[in-house]
Amino acid sequence: MLVEIAAANAAFGVLKTALSNGRDLYECGNVAKKYFDNKSVIAKRVASKGKSDLDAFMALEKIKEQEEWLRDYMIYAGRPDMYEDFLKFQAECKQERDRSARLAVLKRNNSIKMIKQFITVIGIAIAVIPVMIYSIIYLTNS
Repeated sequence: MLVEIAAANAAFGVLKTALSNGRDLYECGNVAKKYFDNKSVIAKRVASKGKSDLDAFMALEKIKEQEEWLRDYMIYAGRPDMYEDFLKFQAECKQERDRSARLAVLKRNNSIKMIKQFITVIGIAIAVIPVMIYSIIYLTNS
């Protein structure tokens, strides 16, 4: 959790410096993506634990303040429609995180399915091989 807070703060620092130096948001895409990914982790932590996890809650409040700064900067000092592009970028990041999560679950389910199939094949082999050996012995002795 502390790692995500530190990473979000570092990413915001880089993002704020870059935007203040005249760069566009799309030029800072990777940093912004890291910022939003870490924000998402912190938000999920707050949602799961509630306000009882004070560190996570306070970190989320700080991130909200940082986003207010970004919003104000983009509206007043940025190019026209920069804030709308920012919101679209945030939505794309969320869709990418959701897609990655779905792929991870699908990959895990496929791995579990393969393990079950392997265990089934081994179980069948263990059951069939003694029967075949017994059949061969029985047929040769007859």
